[in-house]
Amino acid sequence: MARSISVPMPRWSFAVLAIAGIYNIVWGGLMVLFPNAVFQLTGAVLPNYPELWQCIGMIVGVYGLGYIIAATDPGRHWPIVLVGLLGKIFGPMGFALALVQQRFPLLFGLNIVTNDLIWWLPFFLILKSVYTAWRADFTQNSFPSLTAALEEPVPAIKTSLEALSRTGPVLILFLRHSGCTFCMESLAQLQLRQTELAVAGLRVAVVMMSEPETMEALWQRYGLQDSIPISDPERRFYKAFGLTRANFQQVFGWPVWVRGFQAWTQGGHGIGPLDGDGFQLGGAFLLEAGQVVLSQAQTSAADPIDWERFLTASNKSKQGKAGAA
Repeated sequence: MARSISVPMPRWSFAVLAIAGIYNIVWGGLMVLFPNAVFQLTGAVLPNYPELWQCIGMIVGVYGLGYIIAATDPGRHWPIVLVGLLGKIFGPMGFALALVQQRFPLLFGLNIVTNDLIWWLPFFLILKSVYTAWRADFTQNSFPSLTAALEEPVPAIKTSLEALSRTGPVLILFLRHSGCTFCMESLAQLQLRQTELAVAGLRVAVVMMSEPETMEALWQRYGLQDSIPISDPERRFYKAFGLTRANFQQVFGWPVWVRGFQAWTQGGHGIGPLDGDGFQLGGAFLLEAGQVVLSQAQTSAADPIDWERFLTASNKSKQGKAGAA
């Protein structure tokens, strides 16, 4: 089972999410039981289909359950808070449009105040706290240097990457976490390129933030027995290789969504559970004789691995050694 990734959060955040959850469940339940009540109290025209309003009440109530789950660990369940905040932003926008079109009386906006507006600031501050905490460099879990990271024994091969690289070039892939769409895409590409990589003389090591059990299941799923799994939940290897954390645009920007849609429609790579720091970026490094000779650091979560670049470099090195011999 994957390790729970969490961050320190202000104590008030737990209470806010718990209150938000209880409020949503109560409000949603009342709308399901008394769908016409809010219209009668505010002087709005009764809906022709009260079942639709009951459906909205059901959705709001389900959000309440989500908030209560998030209240148990806001730092881990921040995506629930993000989705909730987006709903609380788009809802008032829709009401403003309806108000301009005179479809609702102003008094109906009391729902917007209690359902949406009063939660903007606390939800934003919760997300800001998560981002600030993850942005911090947890140096207590870092290797003191890249050299130390390369000399760390890897359980899967019982030796270090530095020692392995002295027997031949090693391609080190950093693929973030097991729920990442693009990481699944990269693993599928690795599966297809295993023969090509072997011909080029490349051993492949894959670093992920997942626990060993999760990585073992992925290796079985994709048939990657020839690749070396390295579990790094604390992100020590990521930091040692200088891989940074993303900003919001690098993870949720429009180009990332476009690439994600392509990965889903063309390769069937969807979105899985968050299994690590969702803002950690990945990359790829070619290691020869204990030295990094070629690198590619992601500038967004959607950046693909430049396989051809690493294959070309490895083939040139192989040819050079053959010529020297």
